Amino acid sequence: MPAAYLDPEDAGGRAGHAMPAEPTWRSILAPAPRGRGTAPLALGVELRQRVARGQAHWAPARVETATARSIATAGGELSVGMRPLERSRSSGRWIKGQVSWEALRRLGGVNDPDQIAWMLELYGIARNPWSMSGYYDNSEWLTLDTVRSALIWPHLATAAEHGIEIVATARMQRVRLAETGEARVHVARRSDGGLQLTPQIVVDGVTADPAGVLPVERTGVCTYDVHRSEVHVTLVPARLSDPVVVLLKEREPVRIPPDEAAQFLREGYPRLARRVPVTSSGGLHLAPSAPPVLELTVRYRPRDTVEYALEWTYPDGSRYAYEADAAPDRDGDAEAALRTAVGAAWSTVAVDGKAASGTLAGVEAAEFVAQIIPTLHRLDGVRVVTRGTPRAYHELSDEPEITVSTVESTDPDWFDLGVLVTIGGRTIPFQPLFTALAKRQHKLLLVDGSYFSLRHPALDRLRELIDEAAQLNEWETGPRLSRYQTALWADFEDLAEVAEPAVSWRSTAEGLRDVDRVAPSAVPGGLRARLRPYQKAGYDWLAFLWQHRLGGVLADDMGLGKTLQMLALILHAREPGRPVLVVAPTSVLSTWHDEAARFAPDLRVALVDATRARRGALPVDADVVVTSYTLLRLDEDEFAETAWAMVVLDEAQFVKNPATKLYQAVRRLRADVLFALTGTPMQNSLAELWALLSLTSPGLFPSARRFREEYVGPIEKGKVPENEEGGPFRAARLRRLRERIRPFVLRRTKELVAADLPPKQEQQLWVELAPAHRALYDTVLQRERQKVLRLLDDLDRNRFIVFRSLTLLRLLSLSPGLVDPAHARIPSAKLDALVEQVTELAAEGHRCLVFSQFTSFLQQAAGRLDAAGIRSGYLDGSTRRRSDVVQAFRTGHAPVFLISLKAGGFGLTLTEADYVFVLDPWWNPAAEAQAVDRTHRIGQSRSVFVYRMIAAGTIEEKVLALQQRKARLFHSVMDDDDLFAKTLDADDLRALFDG
Repeated sequence: MPAAYLDPEDAGGRAGHAMPAEPTWRSILAPAPRGRGTAPLALGVELRQRVARGQAHWAPARVETATARSIATAGGELSVGMRPLERSRSSGRWIKGQVSWEALRRLGGVNDPDQIAWMLELYGIARNPWSMSGYYDNSEWLTLDTVRSALIWPHLATAAEHGIEIVATARMQRVRLAETGEARVHVARRSDGGLQLTPQIVVDGVTADPAGVLPVERTGVCTYDVHRSEVHVTLVPARLSDPVVVLLKEREPVRIPPDEAAQFLREGYPRLARRVPVTSSGGLHLAPSAPPVLELTVRYRPRDTVEYALEWTYPDGSRYAYEADAAPDRDGDAEAALRTAVGAAWSTVAVDGKAASGTLAGVEAAEFVAQIIPTLHRLDGVRVVTRGTPRAYHELSDEPEITVSTVESTDPDWFDLGVLVTIGGRTIPFQPLFTALAKRQHKLLLVDGSYFSLRHPALDRLRELIDEAAQLNEWETGPRLSRYQTALWADFEDLAEVAEPAVSWRSTAEGLRDVDRVAPSAVPGGLRARLRPYQKAGYDWLAFLWQHRLGGVLADDMGLGKTLQMLALILHAREPGRPVLVVAPTSVLSTWHDEAARFAPDLRVALVDATRARRGALPVDADVVVTSYTLLRLDEDEFAETAWAMVVLDEAQFVKNPATKLYQAVRRLRADVLFALTGTPMQNSLAELWALLSLTSPGLFPSARRFREEYVGPIEKGKVPENEEGGPFRAARLRRLRERIRPFVLRRTKELVAADLPPKQEQQLWVELAPAHRALYDTVLQRERQKVLRLLDDLDRNRFIVFRSLTLLRLLSLSPGLVDPAHARIPSAKLDALVEQVTELAAEGHRCLVFSQFTSFLQQAAGRLDAAGIRSGYLDGSTRRRSDVVQAFRTGHAPVFLISLKAGGFGLTLTEADYVFVLDPWWNPAAEAQAVDRTHRIGQSRSVFVYRMIAAGTIEEKVLALQQRKARLFHSVMDDDDLFAKTLDADDLRALFDG
């Protein structure tokens, strides 16, 4: 179908209009249209001459076209003018027409826009409004020889690309643009022995007659010569130096008399050659000009002081400052290249390399002499001149090794702190090092000329610790550290590659290598109890450590009688006037008092249950002082002032975090030995086990950092070196850890040592949420999930918000009414299941313990049980008459005891119960284990049944999985192969420090 008859919509255009043809590869390669202007432009060039007309001397000179005749006869000044031209429509010749610089600048006209733009750019480059030349005509001509910008030449070279011809405006002139040009000075020997200097311009390889050369400022020349009646003009780009310009303007050669020729060749020629290429003839041979030499003068002064100066020297004897300046006789390129090389050498050290001269002292002088001078010596073009007697310096570049130790001082409250730094086997003097660190110096120079950097990370941390420990002027004989500054000591200890504990723990423990076994000890006569075999073994172990003044961790399972074993040790170790301090949770204080009265009535036990302001001084005349962790922290100074024979930490997991004030308060206690009692020496991480051992066995592991690197990383987090296999490496580190801690941790499980205990059966009771409960939970889950996922990138900052969301989901898993009273109508499936189970058990005469993390949920449970007619007791942290509530359950007042996990996790013996319900799983499996062991302990005669109630399809499943991971970690370290239940032998003790 013909295009004229296409449907308008099919054609993609409006009806009645033919669409343009689609582009083809030929159209793409065709020249782009020039625009609406069609009249081409050319650049007219004319050699012009200033000619005087008339007889009066005051008559103005006229500027006319230069001709062959006028050049030969008129003698006027010459110049080169430029103006735009357009083509005549009638003759086709280039004419002035209606085009001018002003017309192009203001009107544009009908000419090619691209050519107009080129012309206007030329106008902007060439126009010099400050010129006083008479040849300048604002409307007609631009004068080329007054153009200062070097941009004129590359711009003229692009004329052909824009279709612009460069033509002569005068009929008897010809013009062209040369491709290359070079300006030289020619030196010729005359017959009389003198010299002659002439300018030499080479145009496209041909030497031009200097008589027909006009300089274009310093950027080029115009050459002209006469051929019969025509004048040929050539525009030449060429860099002109001052000597060439002077010679061109003189129009005559410069003659050097015979008696000055030698001086010129010696002094003038080198300077001239640095500014312009020089050629010669007449049998004259000119040697190449030698480059400058950078002379470094170094003067050695006393007290590690060095003065230096840099200066350029030239073969002709000229001397110039090191810095670049505008002196024309200097070889700028050679100087710049050498200055760059010198700067690169200088940049390798901290000395300022920009100054031409200066005075350096100390480390700066040492670096300059040891590093910069040898480097500059190796550079071509540098000469080093030495004044005075040089001194040898050298840098210590090995990694610094730091050893931290303390020595008991005459003042019992202070240690003398020794920090020893060695580099490459050299011991660094103590006082200069600390002075340099305190003054924020970057390097330290020693008296023998060696120096080293203080910017190593280990030294940076040491500098920070020095600032924290004391002001430098207080350490007249070296730094000192109070034995109470335990946190600061820990930082120093963690910093060091080698750390020696301040006490004699390690040397005492080394003595165990010669011990074959743990010998039995006689049971104290004052003990009113029959120790079971495993309890007797535990007592023997404690007595063995006490004999060697070593602490340890008694980590028996809950309910195996740790308190009884420790009371036996206290009776064994009792010394008049040296009390034992027992620190326990507040809820357990009465238990210690009661157990001591029952099993060791001869002991004088003082209960400290109030602050000093309310009770007075500590009862240090007692055999045993029992106080709480809270009171120890509040009255820290008072407890630290007393010299205790022994410190016992009951439920020692309370001090598992070294960052807490409580941990620091325990570290401050002064005692011969410290024992920790806990069924859970680690709950979340191996770092908690390290925290306990750092109190009981402070030399067992040198620092927290190394413990994290050697044990926590590989065992907990799977961080294995590249050249090791994960599984075997982790197993080896686990075995090494267990062997290391075994002599100081005693752990027995009920399954192992209490064969007379009835079995404990545990199972998970899965509870399905009601439909309305499920719908609400899923809705809140999606909302909280989106919020939490956005916050996890910066967990440290958003930790509170994240855990608030997790707690919200845990509460919602239990009962909707805990989150919003408006949802109280939605029933709790867990409470329904609990009431159903307990009702049946109570009818059969069983007794039940019910645990929850959330007291609000326990209160809901109490309300449901009361509505069902089932009596219950209740205990949480706010309960004041704790012993009365516990006694009511024991006497059978109520078959169900509701207990918060935190309040009932320790200090209770409730063997009357045989069923345990854990309503909500907690992150920490040890916390649940403690709760269950309230009833499954010595004295229980019935089987114990434990039900962990899990809301299916909720966050509680994730909590359960986390529990299982932590439990595996605990058992892999503490319980595998009954490791800690075996009797220690000589091999075990010898392996204490092996590996």
